[in-house]
Amino acid sequence: MNYELFIAKKIFFSKNGQEQISRPIVRLATAGVAISLAVMLIAVGVVIGFKKEVREKLIGFGSHIQVSASFNNQTYETKPIQFDSTLLQQIRQSPYVKHAQCFATQPGIIKVSDDFQGIVLKGIDKDFDWTFFQNNLIEGKTFSISDTTTSNETLLSKKLADMLHLSVNDKFFAYFIINGKVRVRPLIVSGIYSTGFSDYDKIFIIGDIKHIRKLNQWENEQCSGLEIEVNDFDKMDEAIDNIYPIIGNMYDQDGNYYMLKTIQEINPQIFSWLNLLDMNAIVILLLMMLVAGFTMVSGLLILILDRTNMIGILKALGASNNSLQKLFHYVSLFIVGRGMIIGNLLGLILIFLQKRYKIIPLDPDIYYTDAVPIELSWINIILINVGVLIISSLILRLSTFIISKISPIKSIQFE
Repeated sequence: MNYELFIAKKIFFSKNGQEQISRPIVRLATAGVAISLAVMLIAVGVVIGFKKEVREKLIGFGSHIQVSASFNNQTYETKPIQFDSTLLQQIRQSPYVKHAQCFATQPGIIKVSDDFQGIVLKGIDKDFDWTFFQNNLIEGKTFSISDTTTSNETLLSKKLADMLHLSVNDKFFAYFIINGKVRVRPLIVSGIYSTGFSDYDKIFIIGDIKHIRKLNQWENEQCSGLEIEVNDFDKMDEAIDNIYPIIGNMYDQDGNYYMLKTIQEINPQIFSWLNLLDMNAIVILLLMMLVAGFTMVSGLLILILDRTNMIGILKALGASNNSLQKLFHYVSLFIVGRGMIIGNLLGLILIFLQKRYKIIPLDPDIYYTDAVPIELSWINIILINVGVLIISSLILRLSTFIISKISPIKSIQFE
C-alpha cells in the first residue's frame, strides 16, 4: 500500500474543521497557480494573435515576397517591369509558392463634391487572389477583370468611404498627375472593405491594372512588380532560396533588374515591433512562474509547519525522510493539479470571450487592429501546462527537504 499517497489524500481532501491554518493556505496556493496559469495562457495567446493578425494583414496587402525593378518606400510611383510567361510558370511551379500575381500602383487624389483625399490605386489583373479582401468585405462585392475592356469598378476601405461619404455603387473621380499633367479617371464603388489596418486602409483602393498602364503608357505586359504568396510563412527563407535561382541576377527584356524583397524587409519597423512582443511574453511568463512558485513554496512550508506534530509521529513510527518528502510532494501535486484545472478553465473561457465577442477594443491607428487579437493552439496549451507542472514539481521537491531537519522528539511536542 502506498501510505504516502493515502495520507496525502487525507490531508488535501479532508473537510473537517481541524485544519484551521492549512486550509486557507491551500486555497491561496491553488489560487496562485490558477491565476498564474490563466495569465500565461492569455499572454501567449495575445502575442501569437497579434503577430498573426498584423502579419496576415501586411501579407494581404503586399504578399510574402515582391519582385520589382526598384524598392522605394517613400513613393508608390514605380518603374515598369515585365515578366514573361515562361518565368511566371517556373515561379508558380515552385513547391513553396502558393500563388503569384502582377500588380501596379499609382498615387492620386479622390475628389468628391465637398472633400478630397490622397490615395494609392493598386491595379490588379485577372489572376488576382481575392481571398484576403473577400474575408474583409463588409459591403458590396468584388469585381471581375476582363482581357479586353477596362473595368471602372473599385474596392474602397470603410475608412475612405466614411471620409468621402461614398457608398456602394457611388461614382467618383480619381485624379493622377502624369508627367506634370492631370489625368482623370471616373470610377465606381463596387465594394467596401475594412481590415482595421488603418495605415493601408486610409490610402489603398483596388482597381483594374489597365488604368495604370494607360495612364503611364505602359505595354500590356508591364506592371510595377510581382507578388508571390508562399505556402508557409515560417519557411520564407527556404522559399527565397528556391525562387532566387529562377529569377535572381536576371533582367527583363528592357534591361530592368529583378529585385526580390520579403514582407519583413518592406515593413521592418512593424516586424521589429512584433518581435518585441516575444520578449514581453517571456517576461510575463517568468513573472507568473515566480508568483506561482512563491505562493506554492509559502503554502507548502506553512502546511509542513502545521503538520509538524504528524511528521514527528510518523518519524517515530519509522517513516524515512524520503517517504515524508514524497508524502508532501503528493500534497503539492494535488494543489498544483487543482490550480491548473481552474487556471485552464479560467484562461480558456477568457480567451474564447475575447476571440468571439472582442470585449477589449483597441485603437487601430496605433495597434493595427480594432480589438485585442488572441490565438492559441492546443500545442501551445499543452506546452504551457507541461512547463508549469515540471517547474512546480522541481520547486516543490526542493522545498520538502526541510522535513529532514525536523527532530521527532521536538516535533511531537510542537504545538
